[in-house]
Formats: sequence, C-alpha cells, structure tokens
Amino acid sequence: MTHPDDAVRDALQRVTVLTVTYNSAHCVAALASGLAGVPHVIVVDNASADDSCARVRAAMPSARLIVMPANQGYGVANNAALAAVQTEFALLLNPDCLIDAAQIAALVQAMHDWPQATLAVPQLTEASGQLQVNYSWPRDAWSPKTGEATGVLNVGYACAAVMLIRMARLAPLGFFDPLFFLYYEDEDLCLRVFHARGQILVLPAVRVTHLSRGSVKGTRPWLAEYGRGFHHAQSKVLFVWKHQGPEAARWLRRRVLAASVLNVLARILLPSPRHLARAWGRFRGLRALKMEALAQQRRAEPARTGSAHVQA
Repeated sequence: MTHPDDAVRDALQRVTVLTVTYNSAHCVAALASGLAGVPHVIVVDNASADDSCARVRAAMPSARLIVMPANQGYGVANNAALAAVQTEFALLLNPDCLIDAAQIAALVQAMHDWPQATLAVPQLTEASGQLQVNYSWPRDAWSPKTGEATGVLNVGYACAAVMLIRMARLAPLGFFDPLFFLYYEDEDLCLRVFHARGQILVLPAVRVTHLSRGSVKGTRPWLAEYGRGFHHAQSKVLFVWKHQGPEAARWLRRRVLAASVLNVLARILLPSPRHLARAWGRFRGLRALKMEALAQQRRAEPARTGSAHVQA
C-alpha cells in the first residue's frame, strides 16, 4: 500500500514550478515557504528594479534563477522557463498566489485521472475565501459568470495565475505568443488549445488563494496601475486583431480610445489617483499601438504560435 506522503513526493517529482517575478521582492518569502519541498522550481526575473533576485537566491537556493536582460513581457519570460522544463508537467504560478506542496501534488494527481487534458487549474479565491472567476467558456461565446463549480469542468478559458500544463500536449501548439506583453496571453493560449479540441480542466477540489495584482505593486502602486491600464488596453485590441482581424481591432481601438478620454476627464473631475493612473495608462497604450507596423513585422517573422490575421 502506497503511503500518502510517498504519493505526494512522486507527484512533485513529475512537475516543475515556474514563477515570473517583476519587482516582486515582497512576495518571495511567502513563495519560498509554499514551495518548500518542491524539487523542481524555476524563477524567471523580468529585469526587476528591486532586490527580487537577491531574495530568491537567499530564500530559494535550490531554485534555478533565470535573469532576463530586459523586461520583454510575461509571456516571453514564461517561454524561457518552459523551454527549460524536463518534467512531464509544468505549473505556472504567479508569485502572489499562496500554494503549498500538497496542493501542487493534488493538481498533478488529478491529471492522472484525465490523461487527455492539456491544461488544468484550481479554483482561485480571495484572501477572504471569496471565489474568483478564473475560468469560463471562450469569452466571445459566453461571458464569465460567478458561481461555484461542484465537480471537474472542461472549459474554454482558464486564468494562468495557477495553471498546470501537460507538456507533451501543449508543446505542439506552441507556448505563449510574444505579441502579448501582458494580459490576454493566457486567453490566446487557451483559445488555441480549445480550437485544437484540447481539454482545459477546472479542479474545484483544489483551492488556491490569489492576492490579485499583488506581485507588481511594490512601492510605486500608481505606476503599477498605469502599466496595468497601458498593457491591458493594448493586449485587448491585439487579441481581437489576431483572432478577428484588423477591421474589428481598429473599431475596438477607436471605441476604447474614446471611452478612455472620457474616463481620464472623469477621473480629473472626481479625483482618484489609482483610477486616474490606470485610465491615463489605457489612453497612452492605445495611442502607442501601431497595428500596421506590427502586421508588417509579423509578415516578415511569423510568430511560432501562428497568427490568424496579419494583414494591415
């Protein structure tokens, strides 16, 4: 008879945990505590300006640390880690998620019962225990709804804050598309898995606390909100550009840009520094987006993950 501890150790040997840090020094202590006893860990630092790397080296000496020379985005950093994985599974883990070895093992063990699954995620919760909406059908078909899964679900989209990957099934489809600097990279990944008829499972028996957006706030929260608005707006338009075509993307860009102008004005009249920073970032991100130049670049050097629409 297999002892439960033996089953956990066996499961942990089959998975590599991948974490991307960016000015996330304040998350490292909790991250290191949760990953104690996990044998395969890769941390990719995305050119942090704080002491994230030093803290990782001190608190997680057995982890492999990859230091990116510049911040090229969340997807590119994860791709660097995925390229180094030698285990059957990889677990993407945001540094602001509180997880432990037993929960990681439970995810891996559940995948044993679902050998056709490509991706699997737990149920994410707030620190209060309130459920987060971290999965749905593809969003162009069905908007995410609140509610609690009572059993394993096969869905069309799942948030990559905590995501288990069966490497042999995802590798032929490609990893993250570097088109997306931040945001929508997981939605694009899931859509490719969905179109390939791969299974994306939600495992509600495993619950993981996600301190949403806690990994990048650091000591400059307004700058983090600006960056959130900047990259989210750009990635939203780029996602439509890739999957629905340039005309749909141009229309969306015009509509969101107009809404952003009104939002900035509203935040000036009704001051809220956090929301003003995010609204200004959204406006600047859309103004900086040059889809025609991007289309030319993709025609010259197509992304490994493919692109449905590359015309200007």
